[in-house]
Amino acid sequence: MDLLLVAIVVGIPLAWHVGLTAFTYYDAGKVGLEPPTKWAAITFFIPLFGFFIYLFERSELDYDPETDPYRGHNFNIHPSRADDAPLRSREDDQDSPSDRSDDEENRQET
Repeated sequence: MDLLLVAIVVGIPLAWHVGLTAFTYYDAGKVGLEPPTKWAAITFFIPLFGFFIYLFERSELDYDPETDPYRGHNFNIHPSRADDAPLRSREDDQDSPSDRSDDEENRQET
């Protein structure tokens, strides 16, 4: 029973790890991340996180700025929220010097 448990506890994660490494090697050659052995080594020596590093690097290959909906800092506002007042920034919380009265300026100088 102990041998079966060890085989399950060690074998299943090891099979996943080797499978992710093999997929990375195969896919890196297919999508053009050269050399594929480098990406397979990263995936193998940095378990799980290496695979996510590969996925993030792979996603940068097919970025097309022409199809980016947020280029130019544009974003859509739902029509029901179009008349909402914008949030105040931190600078808006402070009064400008022209808004202060003479009494407030005298108190701040002392």
